[in-house]
Amino acid sequence: MSDWINAVAETDLLPGQHIVVEVEDAAILLVNLDGEYYALEDICTHDGSEISSGCMVDGSFECPRHGARFDIKTGEVTAPPAYEPVDTFPVQVTDGIVQVRDDRWD
Repeated sequence: MSDWINAVAETDLLPGQHIVVEVEDAAILLVNLDGEYYALEDICTHDGSEISSGCMVDGSFECPRHGARFDIKTGEVTAPPAYEPVDTFPVQVTDGIVQVRDDRWD
C-alpha cells in the first residue's frame, strides 16, 4: 500500500484553487472545490497533455488544449473530445495538511 504524501497546508489551497504534486512519479492535480479536496491525474486522456494549466468549469476541470472536461470528483468525462476518464486519488486532511496517495497499485 502506498504512503500518504503531504501535499499542501489547507490554508495554502483555498476554494477555487489547484496545484500539482508529484506522488510516486505521477503528476496529481489537487483541487479545492468549495472547501472539499479532490485529486486527479494531471493527464488528459484525449492526447496525453497536462490539464493543470486549464481551469475549473462547473465542477469539472477543462483541458487547455482541446477543451475536454473531467468531473473533479469522479474523473469521468463531462465534455469531449476525451472519452476515457482520468484516474482519481484518495485525499485526506491531517493536522491541517492535505495529503494524497496513489492507490492504483495497492
